[in-house]
Amino acid sequence: MSDDQQELELEHSAGPNGQREVYETSDRLKDLVDVNFLEYASYVIRDRAIPHLEDGLKPVQRRILWSLHKKDDGKLIKVANIVGYCMQFHPHGDASIADALVNLANKDYLVEGQGNFGNIHTGDRAAASRYIECRLTELARTQLFNKDLTTLVPSYDGRNEEPVTLPAKLPLLLMQGAEGIAVGLSTRVLPHNFIELLEAQIAILKKKPFRVEPDFLQGGIMDCSDYDKGRGKVKVRAKIETKGESTLVIRDLPYGTTTETLTRSIEDAARKKKIKVRSIDDYTAEQVEIHINLVSGQKPEKVEQALYAFTDCEVSLSSNILVIRENRPVEMTVDEVLRYNTEQLVDILKGELLHERGRLQDAFHYKTLVQIFVENRIYRTIEECKAYEEVQQVVLEGVNRFRKLLRRDITPEDVEMLLAVRIKRISQFDIDKNRKDIEDSLVALDEVEKNLKKLTPYATKYLQNLVKTYKGRYPRRTRMGTFKEIEVRALTAKDLSIMYDAETGYVGHGVRKGKLIMECSPLDKVLVVGSGGRYWCLSAPDKFYVGKGMLYCTKFDREKAFLYVYTSAMVTYVKKFKFGGVIQSREYRLCPEGSESLLFEDSNPPSLYLKFKPAKNQRVHQQVVDLSMYQVRGARTKGNQLTVKRVASIGIKPPRGWKDSDIDPDVELMDF
Repeated sequence: MSDDQQELELEHSAGPNGQREVYETSDRLKDLVDVNFLEYASYVIRDRAIPHLEDGLKPVQRRILWSLHKKDDGKLIKVANIVGYCMQFHPHGDASIADALVNLANKDYLVEGQGNFGNIHTGDRAAASRYIECRLTELARTQLFNKDLTTLVPSYDGRNEEPVTLPAKLPLLLMQGAEGIAVGLSTRVLPHNFIELLEAQIAILKKKPFRVEPDFLQGGIMDCSDYDKGRGKVKVRAKIETKGESTLVIRDLPYGTTTETLTRSIEDAARKKKIKVRSIDDYTAEQVEIHINLVSGQKPEKVEQALYAFTDCEVSLSSNILVIRENRPVEMTVDEVLRYNTEQLVDILKGELLHERGRLQDAFHYKTLVQIFVENRIYRTIEECKAYEEVQQVVLEGVNRFRKLLRRDITPEDVEMLLAVRIKRISQFDIDKNRKDIEDSLVALDEVEKNLKKLTPYATKYLQNLVKTYKGRYPRRTRMGTFKEIEVRALTAKDLSIMYDAETGYVGHGVRKGKLIMECSPLDKVLVVGSGGRYWCLSAPDKFYVGKGMLYCTKFDREKAFLYVYTSAMVTYVKKFKFGGVIQSREYRLCPEGSESLLFEDSNPPSLYLKFKPAKNQRVHQQVVDLSMYQVRGARTKGNQLTVKRVASIGIKPPRGWKDSDIDPDVELMDF
């Protein structure tokens, strides 16, 4: 037993005097759990599941890219090596790293893979990490990393450093998309087309309107009517072509599905009689190709609509853009994210220009100093100096005579640099080349200064160059369209024939002989009423046992009024009712068990005609009942007492042998 458990046990056994201590311990435990849970929730939200707005990456993705950058030599590297190296930064095991790396490679933007990285169409998994290789793409190398603009923090064990975020010049969040579930929060960002995002950023810089829509690697056809800038949903359909008169071919998949899940959904719909297909053949390799062979007589257009209505050939994808911004989770729209990315791009380009200006200024300064030092043979003035301080002073004074050629003052560090110049460099010093280098530095410096003064045109030109470079590499894959609402019941209104076999007592579309009750859709709910007053609401049944003497079977309508007459314990009852709400496939009763059903009508007639069995001293042999005096109630009510006489026949029309002269108008209903 731990010390804490012993302490709790002692406190609980302390009797009345220890009661206050028990409460205090309970409060301390509650506070401990509250604090720890909040810390855990904050960690999961900020450091695991939700991407950062700045670079659009989750921590594991950022650490993978950082590892690839640190190990990058232009050659392919074993994925297992990168996974092992990345574990210095990521504390959650190798499996999560390998899966995230494969996912990045399959998105085709930042990581180039060689070997079996799985198949996004079929859902096949990638080979083991030791068999596949990867490296950064040129796009990632040039657009994600800049050591001068990267803030580093210690890794989880303090032995290494990792970036807080990468200085990404790309709208990575919208390019790649993201999904994540944290504690009480979730995010789903749909991927967009890279080139369209760049063109939208150009429009933002030029203060023009723009619109971007999702784009998926799997292709397909998309309706964005309800997208609402990332706060709504989109509908995506598979691309289906007609081949001949009896075959449909699926070429593209909706986002989030695979050939396996899609064919499974088609088989399930066929099993439920929602569509009729003869066979499904999957010929998918590098490209999706699923052949659906139709039953003879089926129209391809109708089956295509049924595939969209009842299978994963059409899916609805919700979008909810939740990101970490300034260490807090924030909901944003696509437009807001893209504007932020554009402002960030301008800031990064400005930072790069400032660093480049500083580098060029230093290059001009150092090259000019060296030229002064060599051309004017200042190095010879130190030959007679005896102390190092004297050497430094002589060099400083010698160079300062040419101060007007420089753009800033000479520092002690500059003197140390000149004193470090090797004799070999002095003897082989090329004055013309050095002067050309200085002129090139000045030209480049002027260009940088011009760009700093016109950052917006510079950023626009930068984006235009990216568009020109990568437009052929990343075309739009998902076609845009508008989907008409499919009337699913109209597609299948007469697909199923409900039969009733009186000999066996079975009803359903799987019954092969008997009486045809109706034709219905697989989507319809069917009401079945048995002879003993039992009833069920069922999905169009295949083969359901209702018993002999079924009273009624039709499509379920909870608001339709019915008439029911039954005898229980020698008393005959009548009730007008609606079935109302029911639980599907559950058995209900219209009358007590053991009752005898006399009449069931799916209408609301004005009158009821009764003929009684002969009995001793019986004055009344038939009677007409006015049904308008009864209210429509629920199906499980007992009803109104009609008579205690034995009923020979009953109907809503006068039966055979009916004599109006035998009706005694003075006899009230209660006399029955």
